Amino acid sequence: MRHVSDPFVSVIVPVLNDADQLAGLLETLPACDVSRSSEVIVVDGGADPALEILRTKFPGICWSAAVAGRGSQMNHGAGLASGRWLWFVHADARIPEEWDVEIARANAIPDVVAGSFRFAVNSSSWQARLLESGVAWRVRWLNLPFGDQGLFVRREVFEALGGFRTWPLMEDVDFVRRLRRRGRLWHTDSPIRVSARRWRRDGWFVRSASNVGLLMLYLAGVSPERLARFYHRDGVPSPDQRTL
Repeated sequence: MRHVSDPFVSVIVPVLNDADQLAGLLETLPACDVSRSSEVIVVDGGADPALEILRTKFPGICWSAAVAGRGSQMNHGAGLASGRWLWFVHADARIPEEWDVEIARANAIPDVVAGSFRFAVNSSSWQARLLESGVAWRVRWLNLPFGDQGLFVRREVFEALGGFRTWPLMEDVDFVRRLRRRGRLWHTDSPIRVSARRWRRDGWFVRSASNVGLLMLYLAGVSPERLARFYHRDGVPSPDQRTL
């Protein structure tokens, strides 16, 4: 791995059987860019042999492994990072070209502790636009972005909070709620695009309604462990492969 001295941003990508999606992301993300002062850390939660091809193709990336689970994988990646900002990106995300400019804008505001990008879906369907509107409403009025929006956070704030909970579900919601007590969140209008594959597979309404229902139950006090059992019982894919 090539190193950037005192990188501005450490990009941390947790993966679990996501080699194809990860390949698309890495094509657009500089592995180690001196001009942008960034580094990329990929944390595998399994033992996917398909990643070996990517290791060879992208030697400038820090490749690591951790116990499966987004919380534990992202915490592990943060422990390896040396950037002033930590940016957590899902493997199926497609990032805006000027992502570093947006994080720099947040950095220039002293009371901003973290932020997110605008949620967008890689689909031309009207259901995708409706979903995006719902997420925009949640972010604007509840100040509650989710992990699929590319959460970025000042390193010292992340460490002060102890990172993510290693929960089977809702670790991103819990983290954002704790961040809000530390300072201001910056929500850029620059879009981060996620794959529509899960909504197409499960049904736009079914998946969206399930996600909203899980959030409401969590906010009402239902434990993440119990929610995860409900998630599995209904045949919903593993929480570690979800996009809420």
